[in-house]
Amino acid sequence: MSENKDQKFVYDFTEGNKDLKDLLGGKGANLAEMTNLGLPVPPGFTITTEACKVYLDSGEEPAALRDEVSAHLDALEQRMGKKLGQTDDPLLVSVRSGAKFSMPGMMDTVLNIGLSDKSVEGLSKQAGDERFAWDSYRRLIQMFGKTVLGVDGELFEEALDEAKEAKKVTVDTDLDASDLKKLVKQFKKIVKSGTGRDFPQDPREQMDLAIKAVFDSWNGDRAKLYRRQERIPGDLGTAVNVCSMVFGNLGPDSGTGVAFTRDPASGHQGVYGDYLQNAQGEDVVAGIRNTVPLADLESIDKKSYDQLMQIMETLETHYKDLCDIEFTIERGRLWMLQTRVGKRTAGAAFRIATQLVDQGLIDEAEALQRVTGAQLAQLMFPRFDEAAQVEKLGRGIAASPGAAVGKAVFDSYTAVKWSRSGEKVILIRRETNPDDLDGMIAAEGILTSRGGKTSHAAVVARGMGKTCVCGAEELEVDTKRRRMTVNGTVVEEGDVVSIDGSTGKVYLGEVPVVPSPVVEYFEGRMHAGADDADELVQAVHRIMAYADRVRRLRVRANADNAEDALRARRFGAQGIGLCRTEHMFLGERREMVEKLILADTDDEREEALKALLPLQKKDFVELFEAMDGLPVTVRLLDPPLHEFLPDITELSVRVALAEARKDANENDLRLLQAVHRLHEQNPMLGLRGVRLGLVIPGLFTMQVRAIAEAAAERKNAKGDPRAEIMIPLVGTVQELEIVREEAEEVIAEVQARTGVELKLALGTMIELPRAALTAAQIAEAAEFFSFGTNDLTQTVWGFSRDDVEASFFTAYLEKGIFGVSPFETIDKDGVGSLVRNAAAAGRATRPDLKLGVCGEHGGDPESVHFFHEVGLDYVSCSPFRIPVARLEAGRAAAQSSGSDSR
Repeated sequence: MSENKDQKFVYDFTEGNKDLKDLLGGKGANLAEMTNLGLPVPPGFTITTEACKVYLDSGEEPAALRDEVSAHLDALEQRMGKKLGQTDDPLLVSVRSGAKFSMPGMMDTVLNIGLSDKSVEGLSKQAGDERFAWDSYRRLIQMFGKTVLGVDGELFEEALDEAKEAKKVTVDTDLDASDLKKLVKQFKKIVKSGTGRDFPQDPREQMDLAIKAVFDSWNGDRAKLYRRQERIPGDLGTAVNVCSMVFGNLGPDSGTGVAFTRDPASGHQGVYGDYLQNAQGEDVVAGIRNTVPLADLESIDKKSYDQLMQIMETLETHYKDLCDIEFTIERGRLWMLQTRVGKRTAGAAFRIATQLVDQGLIDEAEALQRVTGAQLAQLMFPRFDEAAQVEKLGRGIAASPGAAVGKAVFDSYTAVKWSRSGEKVILIRRETNPDDLDGMIAAEGILTSRGGKTSHAAVVARGMGKTCVCGAEELEVDTKRRRMTVNGTVVEEGDVVSIDGSTGKVYLGEVPVVPSPVVEYFEGRMHAGADDADELVQAVHRIMAYADRVRRLRVRANADNAEDALRARRFGAQGIGLCRTEHMFLGERREMVEKLILADTDDEREEALKALLPLQKKDFVELFEAMDGLPVTVRLLDPPLHEFLPDITELSVRVALAEARKDANENDLRLLQAVHRLHEQNPMLGLRGVRLGLVIPGLFTMQVRAIAEAAAERKNAKGDPRAEIMIPLVGTVQELEIVREEAEEVIAEVQARTGVELKLALGTMIELPRAALTAAQIAEAAEFFSFGTNDLTQTVWGFSRDDVEASFFTAYLEKGIFGVSPFETIDKDGVGSLVRNAAAAGRATRPDLKLGVCGEHGGDPESVHFFHEVGLDYVSCSPFRIPVARLEAGRAAAQSSGSDSR
């Protein structure tokens, strides 16, 4: 973007508010909001996301930025009564990234900017604590070296570990000032060796380099990976927060902590968080030292604890949501460093939403917006069977729920490598850091021996919906030897482990799983109104009931047999949107199809069709009975005929061997001729769908007859069948007209013979671009459209899904060509545009045209919102995804209603 001369690039904390996240990022907007509320926030200022965008587009910071930063720094120095890095009494600042959305993977915070060889002495005298000053300086060099200058962070960690080993101590706080001075010298050598330059002594240069590093981190590999994972746009940019330092490492009357106004794992109200005495903020998040529960702060510093509880209540009431808070206590004085609406587990999201309704803080419509279909899907995953025989290894903190099983791996590289090979893995670390992000994404679950519910591992895992157990202190994790030891039991890399993020328990081997309570509820085996009902089930029930009341989109199932149909109905399906009849021709019936394909005469063909008719009819009777009173869309045979024939290579070998033995089988020879005759280079674009009905006489009419006779039988049995016949792969209205005319003749004949009036809707599947483009014409012969978005995506993009997903999709995602696979979420600009235009054109011809979608996009949350927006009547998806589609259809209706009212 181009720079506007009148544009303001820097805002003081007193100038913003929580609604300016686009401009000030989440951290900056919330620091400003807390400042406005009169809470104790250290003074500072925010550089906007607009400045970052100019930098990313041009490669240079905006021309006006340096002067604006200087003006705000000068104002900060006047307010604090000291200058950045002055030698006798230095003002120190932190520099933090802060995008609109919380984004692990961007630049870590750099604390203590302004310290140098000279000012460290001044800080020591002012604080009256030499150890504190040198501890702050070594932290600056370590953070700055790693995050700003790009030095390998392991080098600093190794030097620190060696210092502790030399002193025969285990924690940083046992190192004295003399030890830390030596460490500073060593850290500076590491910087010089890794960068070819000395650690910068000019405080303004330190700050400017850190600001630039924040901008650069927006396009770092880790940040881009996280954005792809969470579908965050790549053009938002990040803000930079420059905040005056307060110190939690001034001794036992100081410390740092992270607090939640409710438990982010369960949603329960109470005192949740971690506190670490004599520490700076990153120590808590990094999990370097194990923390104490936040409740212990009451006995450590009751005054600060009471003030913190009051502030937490203020913030939760103000934000009307769970708040995640970072704070520091400096010699008994409490400072607020950050607040944000906290990330939470899926279960916590549902519980908190209903709790806030009961407290009168939000209404049901807002509660519906506080949960997502992705979270509901997580709640439907299985859990470990408590009755199973297990070998328990240990127990940690239940940081993010779920039941995860996989092979133990001890670094991110291995996690990614093995997962790409199809292995399920559990990433095991002492503690995780942002460098582990790709491994965390690849793993089924994360296990650490250090850290608590607010550690990096816990926070990131909750955000991604990954199972996580933290702070399992019994585990001795040896990443170099790729093993962990627990009470004498050694777990090598590749051994299978199971972790339970709901209890914190860790097991050796694979623990069997059972259905989740939420699935039991949807199956009807657990009732939300029962006295002993699970509170999570009650919360899910309340939100689902509201979603069902407000949604406009109906939700159907893709189901091919009575068993799937009944399950779909239990899950809330309002009909079947796609019954794939080709699944009815497999198994023992395949031979009958072979006979149909091999038929040389009309009599042979009629005989084959006659044998298939009663079987097809029985299928439909069962299906209509299962879905009695609800619509059932039956798609006539769609796939290429070769799918019902033997593999050409296998059959050729069989025939050749038989001929060599002079034992040739006449049927095999005829079959081989048929396979050769029907062989296609690209069968998915060949003889299939409506083309089969036109080329093989009697095939479609047999299926229509089976549907009509089944419907008549169900009506005679006092049932209420509501069949809809869908003709697939239509590209022109003439194809549809021919098949429709034949179908109407068959239906009329069945009506006359049975004396039962049948109302069978006839429509088509829109899965070819030409069908979408000529929808106005096709609607003249169709009573409904069902968009087959799987094939429509393949034909619009020119992709064969089965081939391309394994070959170049990963590269396309990494290069940013796709934000997400177009087979997962509908491509709104391309495929979506065809759907939108075809829907409008079809209804212009036939105003009462029923519109649905039966591709798996029908169960994708983002796609459901799009289908609501373009005015479809229903979505259809696999049975397991029906609750997700119901929830998202409700959310889409509530969102559009909210925007209409505004």
